[in-house]
Amino acid sequence: MPKNVVAEGDRRRRRPTKQGAVLSERLIVHTALRMLREHGGTGLTARRLGLALGADPSALYRYFRGMDELVLAIGDELIGRALDGWSPTEDWQHDLRTLGRRVHSAYLAHPQAAVLTASRVSGRANEIAADEAVLGVLHRAGFPVPEAVRVYHCFIDQALAFAALDAAALALPQEAREADEAVWQATYARLPAGTHPRIAGSAPYLVAEMNVSAYPAALDMLIESAAARRAARADARADGA
Repeated sequence: MPKNVVAEGDRRRRRPTKQGAVLSERLIVHTALRMLREHGGTGLTARRLGLALGADPSALYRYFRGMDELVLAIGDELIGRALDGWSPTEDWQHDLRTLGRRVHSAYLAHPQAAVLTASRVSGRANEIAADEAVLGVLHRAGFPVPEAVRVYHCFIDQALAFAALDAAALALPQEAREADEAVWQATYARLPAGTHPRIAGSAPYLVAEMNVSAYPAALDMLIESAAARRAARADARADGA
């Protein structure tokens, strides 16, 4: 059964851990991020986290009902880092592009954590703030609510999907990642035009493109599509006036 989380005001330990720190949700999340970076997802357990914090593992349940709730908090921390310092401008396309790149970069800074969290929905404060920010950008741009939700859905899923995909590659052992990257030059670039004409004709571009993230280009395509739909809707309204 899930543990009962201690009320917010009663969570603080009365004495420091063995490392001299006072436990807090923030400290636990930051320590968990470090453990994920050093040991990967399989290395994040309550026992190991307790050792890293210098506290009994049972103390974690004063802050989180279980490890899954901690994973959600880690994801929310990454979103919070993406939002930190961001503010909207008068240019909705610039705002969406900046937000998307911030989210993608925040997750890629912690690839092991991104693999665990990019597909999750936490309902926590930073996630809610990010959703409100994106919908606010689209509202100020004049998108009707149904269209704003459609663009928001595509935007956030695209950002998180690319974050998960690119983070999974970064989380591979270096040897495996380098071997994957070498395939484009070692295999695809050497396919004969007689059997694979389209690949052979595209080989230099494939070698140049396929080992870098397609997210910036995909984000531009999404924003351009949304702008075109917005303009077409404005034209239709003007014609009907």
